[in-house]
Amino acid sequence: MGSDRGNIVNFASFRKTQRDAQKRAEKKRESDKAAANRVKFGRTGADKKRAKIEEERHRRELEGKRLPADSETYPDGERGD
Repeated sequence: MGSDRGNIVNFASFRKTQRDAQKRAEKKRESDKAAANRVKFGRTGADKKRAKIEEERHRRELEGKRLPADSETYPDGERGD
């Protein structure tokens, strides 16, 4: 009789390759989903940094234009109108 070597299945090796294939497929799905979410919702780090700098500049601009409160200008409460 001939050898049945070609028909023998190494289940341990088969399970490991299946598990590895499933892990790769799951990682690819998660990566694709993350990329789609970045496009849909996200901003890049540079965008966030630029927005923060612009917001700070705008706040300083407004702060410089703020009128003093009445109590600071007229400490005794009389305006002198």
